[in-house]
Amino acid sequence: MPAVYEGAVQDLIDEFGELPGIGPKSAQRMAFHILSADSASVERLIEALRAVKARVRFCRTCGNISESEQCAICRDPRRDQRIICVVEEPKDVVAIERTREYRGLYHVLGGAIDPINGVGPDDLRMRELFARVSDGVEEVIVATDPDVVGEATAAYLTRMLRTMDVPVSRLASGLPVGSDLEYADEVTLGRAFEGRRLVEG
Repeated sequence: MPAVYEGAVQDLIDEFGELPGIGPKSAQRMAFHILSADSASVERLIEALRAVKARVRFCRTCGNISESEQCAICRDPRRDQRIICVVEEPKDVVAIERTREYRGLYHVLGGAIDPINGVGPDDLRMRELFARVSDGVEEVIVATDPDVVGEATAAYLTRMLRTMDVPVSRLASGLPVGSDLEYADEVTLGRAFEGRRLVEG
């Protein structure tokens, strides 16, 4: 979409347009919302953005987002330390937690194996996962997205974890193929956890 406005307004529209899922029309609406908002609201937004960039980091244990060295889930002694659920992104942790079906730990890979876009196993948090698994873990649940790159990542993880004699399970059906975990409702995700299966050789 060609630039319609000048200067700061167009710059703001362009920046909003860079956000995932935001098209030109949405970016324009957001920019005009900011223009019409009072100064206090705009300052709160600016401060929230600054605070996120300054304070939020990745948990040193699992890779989830956190404001301290370890996230709340890794610090919680009530979580089952013997089970690790492997997900692609921190948003997937939130989706699974909403089901209230899972009480183990997580490991966030930071993406999926995607050779077309130049993402290989070494670009993800695989080594950290293998180090954690060697410390008495009894099951690894692979909860990558049920799409092409998610399935490729799951296949790679299964192959590698089998060499470490760790039981590997995959989320059961109930999640539509080609979808993202974050868009699944709680009931669908809950059933997927209840019906997870061991990955057969």
